[in-house]
Amino acid sequence: MYNISRVIMIVLDSVGVGELPDAALYGDEGSNTLGNIACHVDLRLPHLERLGLGNIIPVRGVGPVNDPLGAYGKMAPLSPGKDTTTGHWEIAGVVLDRPFPTYPDGFPDSVISAFTDATGYEVLGNKVASGTEIIEELGMEHLKTGRPIVYTSADSVFQIAAHEDVIPVEELYRICQTARSILRGPHGVARVIARPFIGTPGKFTRTANRRDFSLAPPRLTILDLLHAANHEVWAVGKISDIFAGRGITRSLPTRNNMHTVDVTLQLMGEMDRSGLIFANCVDFDMLWGHRNDVVGYARGLEEFDARVPDILDAVKDDDLLILLADHGCDPTTSSTDHSREYVPLILFGAMCTPGRALGVRKTYSDVAATLAKTFGVPNPGPGTSLL
Repeated sequence: MYNISRVIMIVLDSVGVGELPDAALYGDEGSNTLGNIACHVDLRLPHLERLGLGNIIPVRGVGPVNDPLGAYGKMAPLSPGKDTTTGHWEIAGVVLDRPFPTYPDGFPDSVISAFTDATGYEVLGNKVASGTEIIEELGMEHLKTGRPIVYTSADSVFQIAAHEDVIPVEELYRICQTARSILRGPHGVARVIARPFIGTPGKFTRTANRRDFSLAPPRLTILDLLHAANHEVWAVGKISDIFAGRGITRSLPTRNNMHTVDVTLQLMGEMDRSGLIFANCVDFDMLWGHRNDVVGYARGLEEFDARVPDILDAVKDDDLLILLADHGCDPTTSSTDHSREYVPLILFGAMCTPGRALGVRKTYSDVAATLAKTFGVPNPGPGTSLL
């Protein structure tokens, strides 16, 4: 065990750092979320640079430093796929042997019929689409018919969009829970996602009432093991949804990246016993990566960077801070989907040697192994400790 009482882990959702060797199998050759953004936009991240971000890969405007404050490296996934659930589960020690199912031609009639029979709703859409584009395309028909809009993407998701004045949010959640009960076995998509929106035709806007309904992990995660050993596991943002609420002792949803940072800092001030604070900054992926908004993504990175001093100031002597990502979502490519990339890894804390090169880790589950060693619980996956 290490002399660490708390671990604060913040996932910069989709901030990848370069294509993996098998990227071509996913159509992701040339993807490099962080590096490519910096080539398109004048990017300045002085605080992340000081921690060692520019020592991981070359990033224009974010240079390597001789004496980084943190330890730094990058990680490759052992699991196939490139979705949020796969990435977070592997971080928590669960490596999958096959990817979740995807539906490039929409869902089969058997799935849609089962959904209609169970919920009483006929559907619109049932195709691969951008969430913002499909509500503009089908929003008017949805208002007229009351039918929810069902769509998917290159990721393993069954998404249901509905106007909050047509299908109230709680009813949309009920529909999604029903869909989750149907989508098992061979059609066990990683997530069913409620996508409520408001507004009028031409001015539809998705709201912050999104909710993810994930499959439960097939094996014990580090969260389960920490919880069983009476350590705190506090989830910020969509973390609890990703793990179907399992192994979580406290969950706080958030509205956006800066709210996620605010809540994380709040919890760092409140947690007075051993445990994990596990946060996700989803805006990088949801608002900018999937929409190929290069400038927005860059500004979001700079906005997070400006909060790094607050985070470091809140780190106590017996804390370990881990900054990482779960996959890529390169906004500079023609694809609007996730990209198969390495992810960055930065460690900071008194128990962590500043400037230590962590190299290229073979699995995200090295993070779970580190937590297992830190808190004296079994290692749930094949990883080895980062410390």
